[in-house]
Amino acid sequence: MKILYFAWLKEKTSLAEEDLSLPCGVSTVAGLMEYLKNRGGGFADAFADSTLVRVAVNMEHVQTSHPLNNADEVAFFPPVTGG
Repeated sequence: MKILYFAWLKEKTSLAEEDLSLPCGVSTVAGLMEYLKNRGGGFADAFADSTLVRVAVNMEHVQTSHPLNNADEVAFFPPVTGG
């Protein structure tokens, strides 16, 4: 799967994107976020408070309970406001 990081998530992880095979036992966005957080370092900082992270799978906003597969594109970004 392709994972994209935006704004401060990009800064904390030091990655704009990466390709990753779905880790064993991970089947949802929440599971992926926990896996990434457990990488430590900037990933732990980026995913420390999941309420501050929004996610899109295949360019559709989803909840953290959304299922994943290896063909997905997952984007993580902070909440945004418009005016």
